[in-house]
Amino acid sequence: MEQHRTSHPRGRQRPQPPLSPQSPLAPQGALADGPAVYRVATRPARTAPPVVLALRRLPNPRLTGIGGGLFGAAAMFVLGCLDELLFGGAAVVYGLLFLPVSALTALWVREADLVTAPISVPIAFAVGVVPISGGTGGIGGQTMAVITSLAVHAGWLYGGTLVAGLITCVRKVRVMSRRRRRNSRPGGPPRSR
Repeated sequence: MEQHRTSHPRGRQRPQPPLSPQSPLAPQGALADGPAVYRVATRPARTAPPVVLALRRLPNPRLTGIGGGLFGAAAMFVLGCLDELLFGGAAVVYGLLFLPVSALTALWVREADLVTAPISVPIAFAVGVVPISGGTGGIGGQTMAVITSLAVHAGWLYGGTLVAGLITCVRKVRVMSRRRRRNSRPGGPPRSR
């Protein structure tokens, strides 16, 4: 069954200038007496480095701001429990695991919620520090141990927050430049006043 196009093309269409015989789309032999054979101008294909190709194969979910915070908190809690079980709560291991989690949180959050990534990453660090803080004596002792751990390991906390902030800034700049290019094209969406 045929389906006909019902919508009209958007934007104004420009008249096309006639092709010159030297143009890459002009018929070969247009000046000669034989049948016209058309050449198609193609660009050479750009190949990406192997690292970029490997990164493109990774999952690329888009999390909301709350989803990014929940992902970071759950991942850091699980990693904190594993650190306590396997390494006895080593702060260096926990800090090194915090850096990729903060990077993934900043990479996977939606463009509309980019500002939430540097905010949710320190909260995730605090949630994950609970299993490795080693507090005793009830809720008060555990709270003091978490606060002490946060103060002692502030370097890792700042480092992960800096990673998330830098990734967020780069993504925001790319979004803004993409929007500017799209709006500056002829026939693009009109700018609001």
